[in-house]
Amino acid sequence: MSDISSHGNHARTHAPATLRNREPILAVLRRVLPAEGLLLEIASGTGEHAAFMAPRLGPGLIWQPSDGRAAALSIIDDYASDAACDRIRPALLLDASAADWPIEQADALFCANMIHIAPWEAAQGLLAGAGRRLPAGAPLVLYGPFKRHGVHTAPSNESFETGLLAKDPRWGVRCLDTQVMPVARETGFELDEVVAMPANNLMVVFRRKASK
Repeated sequence: MSDISSHGNHARTHAPATLRNREPILAVLRRVLPAEGLLLEIASGTGEHAAFMAPRLGPGLIWQPSDGRAAALSIIDDYASDAACDRIRPALLLDASAADWPIEQADALFCANMIHIAPWEAAQGLLAGAGRRLPAGAPLVLYGPFKRHGVHTAPSNESFETGLLAKDPRWGVRCLDTQVMPVARETGFELDEVVAMPANNLMVVFRRKASK
């Protein structure tokens, strides 16, 4: 979910940010994802992350893209077709804030650039849904801009949030420490690592705690 522009000379949409961030994101995913199993991507947007990364990850890992907008599904599948990777499943319609998801379990979950351009209920639903579907030790990986201890990590992020709030007062750069982490703990996750990324973004890796 990013700024969308036309792609080449045809109508397919393109998220420019994916070209800038895909290599750093892939480097982290290669370290933290399991060697095999099902990776569920929430809010796949155009599907360009799936198309680029799935062929470059281990042969035992299946990528399941999803998005909350029905119109996005054909775009995601179009990019997947270009990637010619049989480990990318057809995109699912999935509302992260809903109690019911069209998938019962996964071995990892990845979500890029969603929780700041969606109501807070979407982040809460994402964490709750992941907690119900991931096994102990499984990674939940978030990418995007975050505040730390209530403070923006860069002036550009503060300006970015001003623009977000002007579009929709329910949006905003979330605070990792005071907003995201408390909900993560409540839904069964513990923080594993935080990785600084280009353009003042972060990769946040949570791990599903074992049930008591």
